[in-house]
Amino acid sequence: MTGRKLRKEELDLWKQVADRVSPMKNVNPTDQLTTPPPKRVEPEQRMFVPKLPSKLEGGKRPLKDDLGATLQQSLSHQAVQMDRKAFKQMQRGKLKPDARIDLHGMTADRAHGMLTRFVLSSHGSGKRLLLVITGKGKHRDDGGPIPVRFGVLRHQVPEWLRLPPLSSVVLQITQAHISHGGSGAYYVYLRRSR
Repeated sequence: MTGRKLRKEELDLWKQVADRVSPMKNVNPTDQLTTPPPKRVEPEQRMFVPKLPSKLEGGKRPLKDDLGATLQQSLSHQAVQMDRKAFKQMQRGKLKPDARIDLHGMTADRAHGMLTRFVLSSHGSGKRLLLVITGKGKHRDDGGPIPVRFGVLRHQVPEWLRLPPLSSVVLQITQAHISHGGSGAYYVYLRRSR
C-alpha cells in the first residue's frame, strides 16, 4: 500500500508502542495455525428456544429481527372502524378529502396545536375525510449507537390523533394514497358530528 509518509508525532507514538511490546518466547508460529476442535455440548446443557409460529392470527407473518413495528405496519394492522367499501376507496385515493392541512416544516409544538384546532373545527363543521400532510422527514442519524427515527411529525401525528381530545372524534387513521402524499400524509376519517 502506498500512501503518505508518517509525521514525526506519529512516528514517536509508534516508537512508544513498540518499546512496550516484548516478543513471545517459546512459541512455534505453526502452532497458531491449528485450532482445537470445538467442544461438544451435552443435550441437557442446550438452551431451549421455542419455535415461532410461521403465521400469527389473521394470517400475518411475525416480524423477524425488528423489535418494534414500523409506522406503516402498525397503521395497516388496525381494525377497520368505518364502512369497508369507503375504506377501500379511500386507500385507492378515489375519495376526495373534504379538508387538508400541511404541517411539514413546523415544530412539533406548533404542529400539535394546529392539528388539534383543525380536526376539532372540521368535525364541528361536519367534514368527514381530512388529509393531514406531515412530510417524510429528513434523515438526521448521527451514526450513534442508538438508531434515530426520522420524520418527527410523521411519527407523532398518529399518536396525537389517538389521544384525547382528538380520539373522541377520529374514527380511522391510515396512510394516504400516493396521489395524496403517500407515506408523508395521512387520511383521517372523522365520526359523524351529533
